[in-house]
Amino acid sequence: MNDNAPTRAHGIRTPTALSGDGLTHVELTWIEKRIEHWIRFGRQTADKIIDRRRRTVGFAPGSIFAFVRWSSNDYGTIISRIDIVRVVTPDEAYSTLPFVRPGGEILLKIEGWPKVAQVLRAIDAVDLIGVDPADAAPDHWRHVHNRIAAGHRPRDYTIERHRAWLLRREIKP
Repeated sequence: MNDNAPTRAHGIRTPTALSGDGLTHVELTWIEKRIEHWIRFGRQTADKIIDRRRRTVGFAPGSIFAFVRWSSNDYGTIISRIDIVRVVTPDEAYSTLPFVRPGGEILLKIEGWPKVAQVLRAIDAVDLIGVDPADAAPDHWRHVHNRIAAGHRPRDYTIERHRAWLLRREIKP
């Protein structure tokens, strides 16, 4: 345990949410026609090459990123998944995800290529209106998750919604 780990009642120490450098790290892998893990959007603040097929990237607290995982075998695709995650601060609760250390607040979690493709189109739509998807309201990504999970088309993210999010963020305590 870290010395800077917060103490709960009864003196039991719990690990902090972030690593020693204060970032959340994501391990990316690329093995041609077998495994692809990549970041669709997000502002990376660190990048470390492990070997020719693997690297890790880091994200600062409060930032949002999309992490795509795809795997196949000799018979075709076996995993298609996208997660949109908000990086937490050390005092916030978080969920764990494979290849994400330590984890984050999961805003969207979708499996299966047809649904993943819908999310990628929703991300592209945010890009098309001139908003970086990493700056879009976290509530929008929760909305996209819920609508796709229910078998419905998500509502579009608009400039008006984005402006409302920016104003709400300014007055948030």
